[in-house]
Amino acid sequence: MTIVKRFIAGAVCPRCGEMDTLKMYRDEDREYRECVRCDFSDSMAMDGSDQPSEELETRVNRAGKVELEPAQPLNFVPNPGTTKH
Repeated sequence: MTIVKRFIAGAVCPRCGEMDTLKMYRDEDREYRECVRCDFSDSMAMDGSDQPSEELETRVNRAGKVELEPAQPLNFVPNPGTTKH
């Protein structure tokens, strides 16, 4: 049996967040999806019963500490030419 892989229009990869990079295919028992950008893949039984065994690594929950530069506050002052009396 030849497996035909098809792109899913408008789908967003849960790992890298890129649109139109997911393709899907199925065999007799399972349905698979893969990202061509980040090599994400998962599968699901045809009846939808499988749950992921662990949380997917995404750009939001990656390990490692992000160092941020100190922020400077912005002070907004009214423009004297536009004040209402």
